[in-house]
Amino acid sequence: MNRKKICVITGSRAEYGLLQPVMRKIKNSEIFDLQVIATGSHLEKEFGYTYREIESDSFLIDRKIEIHANSSSDVAVANSMSLCLIGVASALKELSPDLAIVLGDRYEILAAAQAAMVCHIPIAHIGGGDVAVGTYDNIIRHCITKLASIHFVTHQDAFNRVLQLGENPNYIYNVGSTCVENARSASLLTKKALEDQLEISLGRNIAVVTFHPLTMSVDDGADELEALLGSIDLICKEPDSTVVFTKANADQGGHEVNLRLEGFVKDRPNCHLFDSLGYRRYLSLVKLAKVVVGNSSSGIYEAPYLMTPTVDVGQRQMGRKAPASVFRADGSKGSIENALKLAFSFSFDNTEMIYGDGSSSQLIFDALSSVKEFSPLIEKEFFDRS
Repeated sequence: MNRKKICVITGSRAEYGLLQPVMRKIKNSEIFDLQVIATGSHLEKEFGYTYREIESDSFLIDRKIEIHANSSSDVAVANSMSLCLIGVASALKELSPDLAIVLGDRYEILAAAQAAMVCHIPIAHIGGGDVAVGTYDNIIRHCITKLASIHFVTHQDAFNRVLQLGENPNYIYNVGSTCVENARSASLLTKKALEDQLEISLGRNIAVVTFHPLTMSVDDGADELEALLGSIDLICKEPDSTVVFTKANADQGGHEVNLRLEGFVKDRPNCHLFDSLGYRRYLSLVKLAKVVVGNSSSGIYEAPYLMTPTVDVGQRQMGRKAPASVFRADGSKGSIENALKLAFSFSFDNTEMIYGDGSSSQLIFDALSSVKEFSPLIEKEFFDRS
């Protein structure tokens, strides 16, 4: 039997962590050959050269596509998309995979999906059907859905939205999120091991903070960031507290966010800023934390399964389905402080988890294995429900 070639395209630290369990299943299979294209912030020094994490997980990166993702103006983002489109198209023609897998809603992933489409390579998309506001990720996510032929969604509402977009229900799979198996199966580090690796001292009260810009906002969410930092300052003043920040993604306005964070932590000895923690260290830190704060989807996906409450700030994740351990704050200092109080007193007793049971990568693998031929899927039609 001819082994089918499946190419996974990854552009950032966050989405790689979710792809990793699927990549592992494909790599270890007897029916597929895994190919990997790394692009985006993976290849930027500012974001910690996170392609090294892929390689340290024993994956061979077949092609590295540099797109200068360290600039964050609107024109720079458009230029990065064009470089990604050109680079990924060339790589796909050389690698000639039977299927491309992409995850999420970032601009470089949209460009990669466009490249796959024009190269007549069917696409499997993980994470379609979600909704959010404040960023163009929301638009990009739906665009990738229309470019893709196979859809792996994380909950029933997302399934219904992908169906509403005219996709064939035979190729929409509600598999939950791979974040669950990451949270449950990862070999997490002890507090001492984390301190040694990060070269910092962790207090008894730990907060993990990530803030990404609002790419559809005039000020990129600067007001929300200032309110967040004002609230975090209260945590900093608590005895035996540690606040760990991770830098924003390579988004429009991300560079400015990171500059502001660098200034904030400079004179606060119990605050620390990292380019990237890596997935294992990040999950280990979240498990130890008293609260996760900011507007990253990890506060909604991973943190609940690690039994850590989340304060979700502002517009970025508004509309994304979340369990009861996620407390929404409207982006004002008072709202954030109130949400922090609720998070600190939250109990996980009987909290319903909504992103699956930890079998997502196996469900994805089984679905891929059931498809006899991928090539006919490129000629998709609008599935009209009427």
